[in-house]
Amino acid sequence: MDLNHALKVALETGTVKIGLAESRAAAEAKKARLLIVASSCPDRALTTERSLGKVPVYHFDGTAVDLGQACGKPFPISALAILDPGSSAILTLQT
Repeated sequence: MDLNHALKVALETGTVKIGLAESRAAAEAKKARLLIVASSCPDRALTTERSLGKVPVYHFDGTAVDLGQACGKPFPISALAILDPGSSAILTLQT
């Protein structure tokens, strides 16, 4: 699966929370189905754990700048939460 394409499709057709605070809140509220975390995320709990509560965490092999570019955004993204994947197959990522 092309991760960059899956991210863009999920952002266009699904429901995604961008940013560390929003992602963590969605996971703690059990609304997120997948967390994607950049290697440069400042939250050490997210970068070392395989899940937050019952939400799986996918560790993106790149910095927040790389994750922002993969999402097609002009700013760094340290974490994002997939609430609804839309037409994307992003939930098939191995955590």
